[in-house]
Amino acid sequence: MSAPGASPHGHDDDLLGRAYDARLVRRLWRYVRPHRGLLALSFLLLGGVAAAQLAQPYLVKLAIDGSIRRGRLDGLGLPVLLFAVALLAEFALRWWQLYVLELLGQNVVLDVRDAIFAHLERLHSAFFDRNPVGRLMTRVTTDVEAIHEAFTSGLVLILADLVKLAGIVAILLWMDWRLALVTFAILPPLALTTWFFGLRLRDAYRAIRRHVARLNAFLQENVSGMRIVQLFVRERETHDEFDRINDDHRRAQLDGVRYDSIFSAVAELVGSLSLAAIVWAGASRILGGAMTFGTLVAFIDYAGKFFRPLGELSQRYTTMQAAMASAERIFKLLDTAPAIVGPATPARVVGRPSGAIAFEHVSFAYRAGQPVLHDVSFRIAPGERVGIVGWTGSGKSTLIRLLVRLYDVTEGRVLLDGVDVRDHDLGALRRAIGVVLQDPFLFADTVAGNISLGDPRVDETRVRQAARLVHAAPFIERLPGGFAAEVRERGSNLSMGERQLLSFARAVAFDPAVLVLDEATASVDAETEGEIRLALGEMLAGRTSIIIAHRLATLREVDRILVLHHGRLIEEGAHADLVRIEGGIYRTLYQLQTV
Repeated sequence: MSAPGASPHGHDDDLLGRAYDARLVRRLWRYVRPHRGLLALSFLLLGGVAAAQLAQPYLVKLAIDGSIRRGRLDGLGLPVLLFAVALLAEFALRWWQLYVLELLGQNVVLDVRDAIFAHLERLHSAFFDRNPVGRLMTRVTTDVEAIHEAFTSGLVLILADLVKLAGIVAILLWMDWRLALVTFAILPPLALTTWFFGLRLRDAYRAIRRHVARLNAFLQENVSGMRIVQLFVRERETHDEFDRINDDHRRAQLDGVRYDSIFSAVAELVGSLSLAAIVWAGASRILGGAMTFGTLVAFIDYAGKFFRPLGELSQRYTTMQAAMASAERIFKLLDTAPAIVGPATPARVVGRPSGAIAFEHVSFAYRAGQPVLHDVSFRIAPGERVGIVGWTGSGKSTLIRLLVRLYDVTEGRVLLDGVDVRDHDLGALRRAIGVVLQDPFLFADTVAGNISLGDPRVDETRVRQAARLVHAAPFIERLPGGFAAEVRERGSNLSMGERQLLSFARAVAFDPAVLVLDEATASVDAETEGEIRLALGEMLAGRTSIIIAHRLATLREVDRILVLHHGRLIEEGAHADLVRIEGGIYRTLYQLQTV
């Protein structure tokens, strides 16, 4: 379990950036450009909404100073009609504007998410070793949503507010510049208030993001490990820890609410004082005959429309900060170059690979200075069955990861059919090598979907043939729906043996030239292992095969056995020859398992 306060998201997840970063906005424009028509339409509609809003107070002024001041109804119809038209126009234009803006934001989110996911699919295994799943999920979900907020509640609305404010300033100065100066006199204290509380709100929002990350990380880890929590009777302690994290989140939220409520109250007070000043100064000018009552009413209405966006500026500012920080993290991910890529000009391979494999003086280290393999060399002939054994950590699985290019060698070469695997087309290389792992991974899909993985080349006939070949068909046909039966997340509704049989069927369905079994029977029961052994003869026929195993009984049918020890190939030969080596690693392993 994570220590309290631990977060898999890293320190950069709780940071807020600048409210506007031109470099990031230019990069975001790449995703907005295909939808620039929607952006232009949104701005056009925003202008229409602003015009409809600004017309309304002035139409009230005309009605008051015209017909109402004279105590007559004639002449009132036109201002009232125009006011109704302005209201309807505002309603219709705002509806369209919000819909278009949301459509734009969702289209951008769609494209950004697609780009991130496509990039994640190209990244190398070492990247996923270093980056927790929670962090990557945050990039695709929370960070992309922050960019969506930048469009729907940030940049566009800020620009709209600025246009509206500029229009109000121009109208107020045109109507009565002296009273306009009284209205604007309140701006310095309002700006100071906004700045003061804006800083505190930014810190509060940062704290909230940090505590949300902690809460999500704790939930993800402990829900995934709930069986361990229950088996070791840690429910009370885990709940107490969750309660502490949850309470920290509550207090962070309350801090944000406190600053937000104080700011709102202060902004309301400042607005009320401004209104009082406008009424006082306006009344003086009315009594002096320098101003009409309709103008004062319009001034009061315009002042309300003027101060409302100013009061929302702090919130929009924080929204933009969060969006820029999220964009920074997203582009940092997108700028991560894949370390394993196919060659620009792949080697030309005609037909199906024969399956000849060679390791030539291969050395490899996951981390600099900590080698896992040391000068390993061996060859496997086409169709040969080879077993690999060794103590835990000897480098057995690493050989397979280098063969399929999940990692690249530090020194030496790995060859398939005499061609360096780095010169093969990456997709073709991996299709030629089927791998069955100790811990089978199944998707939330149907049984057939987990075997074919949605590949159109693996049709229903091949799916059923593969299932029969690995002796998985009997249990599949007993499931409700058979091959159409739903498999839950990670195959939780199937036994370990059933999941492993499906992974065998998946590997065989793609008809690889090389089949690798990496501890594939280590987690299954004796009965299932027996079924798999019965199927091995047919599965491995005509294929080069590599079988990694701790249980030496699994290697009874192989042609040759390679023995690794501390990353070095120290023994090689048939079972009968290896058990005769006095003090040999293989003989020691065999004796331990036959005692």
